[in-house]
Amino acid sequence: MNGLTAMWRNTRMVVLCSISAALYAAVLIPFKAVPFIPGVTELRPANAIPVVCSFLFGPAGAWGSAIGNTIGDFFGGASPADIFGFFANLAYGWIPYKVWEVISHGDAPISRSPRAIAKFVFTCLAATVLCADLVGWGENLLALRPFAALGNVIILNNMLAALILSPFILIAVYPRVRQGRLLYSDAMPEIKRRPMALRWLGLAMLVGGEAVAWVLGNLLSIGWWTPAFLPAWMNAAPYDKSVAVIVSPFMFLAIAGMVLL
Repeated sequence: MNGLTAMWRNTRMVVLCSISAALYAAVLIPFKAVPFIPGVTELRPANAIPVVCSFLFGPAGAWGSAIGNTIGDFFGGASPADIFGFFANLAYGWIPYKVWEVISHGDAPISRSPRAIAKFVFTCLAATVLCADLVGWGENLLALRPFAALGNVIILNNMLAALILSPFILIAVYPRVRQGRLLYSDAMPEIKRRPMALRWLGLAMLVGGEAVAWVLGNLLSIGWWTPAFLPAWMNAAPYDKSVAVIVSPFMFLAIAGMVLL
C-alpha cells in the first residue's frame, strides 16, 4: 500500500485527493435528510463518487473517499463508530482500482464488452463487501448496532450507486481525464507494483475473508448460529462478543489481502 503514503509527496495527487473529498462530501451532505432506512442510514447516491475517483485517481481517490465521508459524518452527528467509517471508505476507494489492475487484462473500466462489465461488477462488489464488513463489524464491536443492521444495507446502498451511477460518470469523464494525463498511472509512474502472483494471492485472501466475514457476521448477529464451543455469555444478545471472536480473524485476512494488492 505504498501508494497511499507516496501520494502525499506528489502535489498533483494531493490536489486530486482534495477534489475527490470535496466532491464526495458535497454530494453526501444534502442527502443526510433523506433516510434510506430511518435511524440506520440515509440514501447515498454519493457512493458512486469513490468508485469513479478510484478508477481515475487511485490512492488520491481512496483518501478522498475516507476524508469526504468523515466530513459528511460530522453533518449527521459524529460517533465513535466514525473511525470504522473512515477506514471502510478508505477501502471502498482503494479496492476498485487495485482489483481492476489485477483482473482487467488491459480492459478500460468504461469498456462495454460483457467480459469487462462482469469484471466491473465483481470489482465494485469486492469493494462494497469489505466496506460493509468494516462498518458492521466495527459497530458490532462497539455494541452500537448488530452486524446485520448495517452490513446488508451498505451493500445494497453502495452497489446501487456503483452500478447505476458510476458507469455513466466514468463514460463521461474517464476519456477526458486520460487525455489530460491526470490518471493516477500518469501522475505517479514511479509506484512499483507487487509481483502479479502475490497480487492474485491478495485478491483471493480479500474475497475469501470478506465473504466469510459477511456470512458469519449475519448468522451470529441475528442469532441464527450460536457456536457451541463458545461460553453462554458470549452467545447472548447483542452477540457482539461472538462476532468479535469469530468474525475478526476473517476481517484481518481480508485486510491483509487488500494490503497485498
